[in-house]
Amino acid sequence: MSTDFQQARIALGVRLRELRAEAGLTGRDLATRCGWLPSKVSKLENGRQTPKPADLTAWAAAVGKPAAAAELKGRLTGLEVTYRSWRRQLATGHRARQESAAAEHLNSRVIRAYEATVVPGIFQTADYARHLLQHSADLRQTPRDTEAAVRARMKRQASLYEPGRVFHALVWEAALHVRICPPGALAAQLDRLAGLIGLDTVRLGIIPFEAALTITPRHGFWIYDERLVIVETINAEMWLDDPADIALYGKAWDRLSAASVHGRTAHRLIARARAALDLA
Repeated sequence: MSTDFQQARIALGVRLRELRAEAGLTGRDLATRCGWLPSKVSKLENGRQTPKPADLTAWAAAVGKPAAAAELKGRLTGLEVTYRSWRRQLATGHRARQESAAAEHLNSRVIRAYEATVVPGIFQTADYARHLLQHSADLRQTPRDTEAAVRARMKRQASLYEPGRVFHALVWEAALHVRICPPGALAAQLDRLAGLIGLDTVRLGIIPFEAALTITPRHGFWIYDERLVIVETINAEMWLDDPADIALYGKAWDRLSAASVHGRTAHRLIARARAALDLA
């Protein structure tokens, strides 16, 4: 869980405690009024549990300030806009998430992407994407709408060919070797990646294993113009629009970019990964 998310949850807990104290209630008193165990009150006040909107409505009513529910829910909404759990986003499958990603692409002119373990989605072949989405559905036990999600991801790629839109992508060399799909599918994906080198709307950089780095090749992230950064983790997705966060990720991007190679050198690294595949 991110530090920013946890700090926001703690701040919400502090506000809940203030309202309870102003009402002259103990934690046990409030729990009784809401029909909860006292431990739930403690967890909410100390930022160890994320409240549901209904919890906040009940809390506001219990302290005699039902109008405060709107304020509390506003705080919760702000917290959830930043921290978007995959469980909630993928409740109906992957297609909806692919379509929301497409909307961000269409709203942006310059996109900078960095991936450490996977080929960026905007560059994926259908077969490669299919295996990734199937593995994701299996891991998270979400509805399997794989083919619809693959079609949505492929549709996003039309933006690669639109004049005036630029994609700066960095990929750590390790991502070229990850066997997330059968060798034949990975070979086709590497061919697709090599074919993008030289496209006037794409600047693809590969960070070699042997590159000297001033930052470790951590998690992937996408920077949309200078207005939004999206970071994916195993359990959630972070949407960051604070200028300080965007600037920090921009600095990280610059350091990774300085270690990357392009053009023929990048092509050689892709070819090296392809040659390592056992296609017999």
